[in-house]
Amino acid sequence: MSDRTTPALAQPLRRPSLGRAAALLGLFVLGAVVGVAGALVQSGWSPGGLLLALAGEAGLCLGGARAVGSRGGAVAPAGGWMLAVILLTTSRPEGDFVFAAGSGSYLFLLGGMAVAVICATLAPGRQPDGDDVRLGK
Repeated sequence: MSDRTTPALAQPLRRPSLGRAAALLGLFVLGAVVGVAGALVQSGWSPGGLLLALAGEAGLCLGGARAVGSRGGAVAPAGGWMLAVILLTTSRPEGDFVFAAGSGSYLFLLGGMAVAVICATLAPGRQPDGDDVRLGK
């Protein structure tokens, strides 16, 4: 229950509903899947794979934000993407690795993080509802 005299940012936080939490968890997992797929695609096709991987991440982040209706929908897949990509950068004891030491790999890592920040910034924030929230009404 929101108090109309208290600003929206000063109101106490509430737990998200079960459906919202499940949607955010699903977006987190989907972000990890997109991160793994992007890591494999970005080096496969010379310039197009990198653009496809970054466009896939941007589409997931903005689509998640629109589906959930808040910035949390953009942050959840971005977090999953970053976790998967950071885990893929570590080398294994056998010497295997996913990312080569090239400019495309660095553009994917840094560009993907920049895309995540941009999408989380552009996502719609929490807006108060009601008729009296606009000045002049």
